[in-house]
Formats: sequence, structure tokens, C-alpha cells
Amino acid sequence: MVPNQEDKQFFARLRADEYARLDATGATYLDYAGSALYADSQLRAHHDQLRSGVFGNPHSEHAPSVASTAALDTARDTVLRHFGVSGATHAVCFTANTTAAIKLVAEGFAFSPSRSLLLSQDNHNSVNGIREFACRAGSAVRYVALDEDLTLVDPVDALREHGAQAGLFAFPAQSNFSGVLHPLALVAEARAHGWRVLLDAASFASTHPLNLSECEADFVPVSFYKMFGYPGGLGALIARRDALAELRRPWFSGGTVDYVSVQHGSHQLRAGHEGFEDGTPDFLSALALPAGFGMLARAGQPRLAARMRTLTAQFLNGLQALCHDNGRPAVVVHGPLDVCGRGGVVAFNVIDVHGHVVPYWEIETAARARGLALRGGCFCNPGAAEAAFRFDADRTAACFAALDRNFTIPGFARCLGPDAVVGAVRASFGIPTSEHDVERALVFLDAVAHSTRNASTG
Repeated sequence: MVPNQEDKQFFARLRADEYARLDATGATYLDYAGSALYADSQLRAHHDQLRSGVFGNPHSEHAPSVASTAALDTARDTVLRHFGVSGATHAVCFTANTTAAIKLVAEGFAFSPSRSLLLSQDNHNSVNGIREFACRAGSAVRYVALDEDLTLVDPVDALREHGAQAGLFAFPAQSNFSGVLHPLALVAEARAHGWRVLLDAASFASTHPLNLSECEADFVPVSFYKMFGYPGGLGALIARRDALAELRRPWFSGGTVDYVSVQHGSHQLRAGHEGFEDGTPDFLSALALPAGFGMLARAGQPRLAARMRTLTAQFLNGLQALCHDNGRPAVVVHGPLDVCGRGGVVAFNVIDVHGHVVPYWEIETAARARGLALRGGCFCNPGAAEAAFRFDADRTAACFAALDRNFTIPGFARCLGPDAVVGAVRASFGIPTSEHDVERALVFLDAVAHSTRNASTG
């Protein structure tokens, strides 16, 4: 893919203006799927607000409290506008992170033997955990499998086949493991067959536009640190109001009730988002959201998505060009080998000259020593990992049983045997990522491959 020179220059200026600390420290940060990096202007804007304002607990009526309530309202409106909807149809429930947002749905959804749970095999563990609530309610739990490219196998057929027990369908817009972009058209297909839909946008929303007036998912959890780096302890559940009204909270807490009676053992939950925000919302962090969304607007998400395709193509082409002297590939990529249907997240393994996988933790350690931030492991996505590494179900079950409370990744790898792959290396890109960052990672991986050749022959 030929890079757009105008966009390349734009992002170079943005990096120099907002992320100069990367070059000043010599850091090559390639873990944007773990967390985006905040821009300098975000910090300045938040700092100015905190210095100039007086903000109190929003659950009061004095002036500092009213100021905090106004800040929360502004933040909610900013979130809704960014995702193309309004408070007339959608609510924003502030949470600690994406996981907490997903749990609001999981614990409140009306699972039953007649309302099942359908999950994609490619899901973060925070989504996989929904199955525990479904199982307790007697719901059937089913998975849509992945093929060799880590794309979903016949998801529409699964939605139709199990439509008589339609309950909740949950899948990620972008895989946090492989970067595969799953079809957003599945949302409309699922809803047409009676399913409520939870669309995990945590990995997707940082670099892709998502208009919820067109993609009508019922529940969309996000973490703002994944979108624009700051603040770190704030996320949200963006929910259609009709879907939110169906959830039944298993408890109540401060801030969620109109009244509670100890004398009568009764309570009444507040309507809308207020019934789902336990305790005091993080009103000081909410002040920082408009500046974060402003940074995304400045980058332009359609332009940012195109930028991700360019960088991802550069990285994929570079990885596939790495090989040993005997012709063996030095890297295996998990997922599609081109940018069609994938975002700026790439999982891979380094292969030695004999065709054996170099343990991901060795790559992580070597990268850290050279100032490269790469992530290793299964990235809290066991389903995609099992598909990518082609785990044998019987063998893994035996290892889980044998290791029991002594489970460790190295121990699991030893149990599976010398040819097993347990964990990958992941590179992911964001607003400040440059072509030089990508090239530096490729040079490092080539050097690692050379070191394994020498170790094998020395």
C-alpha cells in the first residue's frame, strides 16, 4: 500500500506537537491495543480545568456539586455525539472500564432456558465471563467458531439456527488478538432474528469511526484510555434506552436509588443511566473526556483508519520478508496476511531456523532491553489463541487437570510438548506511530531471528 504523503506529514507534525516525549526518550511504543498514549494538549486542558474550577461530589446541590454534574452531562453528550447518537435514543453509563461496562449487561440480562447466549470464539475474557451469569440462569451457551484466518465461520447461520432461543449475542468489532475486523453487519442480522447485541468496541473505537445510528448495537462498552490514553480509570456502557430498560440490577447502591427503606425493606432504582452508576461517578476524570475526543476529531478517524492500513501493510510485508538462510520463514502471522478485513493489531510468532517457535517471553524481554514496547501472551483472548495455535482439546484438558493450581504458562507449554505454541507477540499501532517505529520493530525481529540461527548452529 502506497502511503499518502499528505497524511504522513500530518501525523508526523501531530507526533512532534503532541507526543514529542516518544522521540525525546527514544521509546518505540507498539502496544496501542493495550493503551493509547495521551497527547500533551489533553493534559494541559484537564490541568487548566482543575486549577480554575471548584468541583464537588455531584450528589449535592451546592455550586461545586452543580459544576460537577454539568461536567458529567457535557461528557455524556460528547460521548454520544462522537458515536453519532443522542440522549433521545441512547444512554451513557460511566464505569471504571470496559470490563465493568460488560458486567452491567451480564448481571442484569434476563438469561433463562429460553434466552441463550451466543459468543464469538474471538472474545476478550471480559466478554467470555458473561457465560457464568448465563449458565447460572440455565441458558444455553454457544460459540461461533473461527477459521484458519481467525474470521468467524458462518455467524449468520448460527444467529438464524438459534433464533428460537435468541437472547444475547456478543462479539468484538475488532479482535484484540489478531486485529481481524468482524462484520458490523452482524448487528442488524442478529437484531432481525430477535437477539440483543453487545458489540465490544474497546479495540475498535480508538482508530475507526463507529456510528451507532447506523450500527444499532444494543450495548457498546468502551474504555477511554484505549481510545485516547487519558484518563485511565474511566469507561462507559453506551446503551440503547430500550435495551437498558430491560436489564434488572441484582442490587442497589449509593447514587442508584430514588429511595431505600430499611424499615420496609424496599427501594426504587433511578431510571436510565443513574440506576447503573454505582456510587459517585469519576467526575474529575469526566472533565478530561472532551479534550480526548477533540484529539480524535483532530486526527480524523477515517483518516486514522487509513493510516492504520498503511502502517499495518508495511509491518505485514516486512514480517513476511523475514526468513532464514535455509528458506524457512522467520515469522508466522496469525490472521489475514494483508490489510483486507483487519485493523492495526498484528499477532505473530518468531520461528527459529529449525522451525520451532521462540517463546514469546524471550521476545518481550529482548524488546524491552532495546526500548521497544511489544506485548506477549494470549492477550486475554483464549478462544482466538486456541484457534491460532491449534490446541488439541483433549491434550489441553489433560494439562489443565495435571497442573491445577500450579498452572503457569511455561509449565503449560512443557505439558503440551516441544512443538506446541503457547502465546504470541503482538504489535499494535495508534495516532503517533511512525513508519520509523514499524521499521525499527522489523529490524529488531530480524536481529532476533539471526540470533536464533546463531544459537542453533553455534
